[in-house]
Amino acid sequence: MRIGLLTEGGYPYVSGDARLWCDRLVRGLGQHEFDVYALSRSEHQEDEGWIPLPPHVRRVRTAPLWMSEDDGVVLGRRGRRRFTECFGELAAVLCGVSGGVSAAAEGPSRGALTPEADRFANALYGLAELAREEGGLAGALRSEAAVRTLERACRAPGAHRAAREARVPDLLAVAGHLERALRPLSLDWYADDGLGTVDLCHAASGGTAALPGLLARHFTGVPLLVTEYGVRLRTHYLTAPDAPPAVRFLLAAFHNRLATEAYARAVLVTAGNAHARRWQERCGADREKLRTVYPGMDARPFADVGESPECADPGTLVWVGRVEPAKDLVSLLHAFAEIRKREQATRLRIVGAPTGPEGAAYLGHCRTLAAQLFPDEAEGPHAAGDNPVSFEEIGGPELPARSDAYASGAVTVLSSVVEGFPIGLVEAMLCGRATVSTDVGAVVEVIGGTGLVVPPRNPRALAEACVALLRDPERRARLGAAARARALELFTVEQNIEAFHGIYLEIVSRTPVRRVVLDEAGEPLPFAHPAEAHVPVRWSASTPPLAARSAPGWATDRPVRGADPVPAPEGAR
Repeated sequence: MRIGLLTEGGYPYVSGDARLWCDRLVRGLGQHEFDVYALSRSEHQEDEGWIPLPPHVRRVRTAPLWMSEDDGVVLGRRGRRRFTECFGELAAVLCGVSGGVSAAAEGPSRGALTPEADRFANALYGLAELAREEGGLAGALRSEAAVRTLERACRAPGAHRAAREARVPDLLAVAGHLERALRPLSLDWYADDGLGTVDLCHAASGGTAALPGLLARHFTGVPLLVTEYGVRLRTHYLTAPDAPPAVRFLLAAFHNRLATEAYARAVLVTAGNAHARRWQERCGADREKLRTVYPGMDARPFADVGESPECADPGTLVWVGRVEPAKDLVSLLHAFAEIRKREQATRLRIVGAPTGPEGAAYLGHCRTLAAQLFPDEAEGPHAAGDNPVSFEEIGGPELPARSDAYASGAVTVLSSVVEGFPIGLVEAMLCGRATVSTDVGAVVEVIGGTGLVVPPRNPRALAEACVALLRDPERRARLGAAARARALELFTVEQNIEAFHGIYLEIVSRTPVRRVVLDEAGEPLPFAHPAEAHVPVRWSASTPPLAARSAPGWATDRPVRGADPVPAPEGAR
């Protein structure tokens, strides 16, 4: 079958979200063809280029979200009126206005009001159809008319209080964000030679990445699968705390409606863990559509360490990850001060690089704190002291690989206050290490009884758990062996690929055939579709032959010839 893989800020670029997961999935499913439709987030990301792609990736098409391209489209009077109606209805839904802007401005609404989700969907697809007819809406979404339409929605009777408080800078910020988020409406990806040719759209995340899949489903009936290892709506809630209240409210309303629409139209929605799955249910996903597929980790780099647990230093604790405030290294350092009071020979290795300017500042703060908590203990006035806490990075002579970091200590510690799926914890489990973790995100689900879990921001509890393992080598060995067995069973690349292969077959097997494939003579080509595709009819004596059946009304009108050559992979567009 042919899969349309939809990404935002990740695969096939060298850097970005979900790059490794997508690459492993594509390479592991070499029996299928992949078309990649990627949205890039920055000029730097595009300058870095793509990772090497396997031969069964037959096409790559890209579009930037970080810059605005003038499509040269000037709407006529009818087009402007349709845009104002659709965009006004979308803005009205975000502001909580019943019946839309026009109804609020001109008088009582005629007829029954549709549910809010339907109003948002009708406005979204109305904009998509207008963009397809006119050739794009980039200029219209950036126009003063769009800002004025948004302002009318915020000032309309019945608008939410937070929306009514929006000022001009707030309106400009919201309009700019909506223009970027709705750029997929103006792309030429949805024709018969684009996403209309794939058997399944697989969005590698929610949000804007899922929007092309929604449009492909709307225009050509292509089924949509949405995968979220980190729920995009939750990420938005956590990363916009400093914006003005009106901006936060309107953007949260938009992302909430977009997530609801994606969950409603997707055939299946997969989560990376039960924590993400609960968030998806809370955001409107149907429980019957949800599946949990754990991320796949490559176990081979950790095999040597996992099979030789005795190589660890029994008096060393190891922390591995990105240095940032969410990892709460401050609590870890205070916990280690308690540990040193009971086990004076214990050492702590903090292994990781800072993330951005905030991470660099946080690393400096942690270094200062470590120097204060553990002053250098020198044997004499002219000897250098030795601090029991070390700050290191992967790639040096002592720690050339991540597996070497886990191998250096008997206990791996995770001290985060915010965590999604703890990849570092799985790596430690693959190395056969006993772990002490805070109860955040999917930690308990991943550990499953093979490690100790304590409340977050509780240095005393963290210290108690670490001391218990440091003093009991037999317990460490039992927990490490159980952790490795659990990780090999649930969190490997092979498990991930097998799960998605089954999901692909399941979705396509219950999807009607959308196009008729003809041979060179113009006759229907038997067995042109994958074996898992089927025609949803009951076979009986009264059933007409397959060749005599007409395609569904929403299917492609023009048959596809089986002799047509496969187009060569395209460059970035």
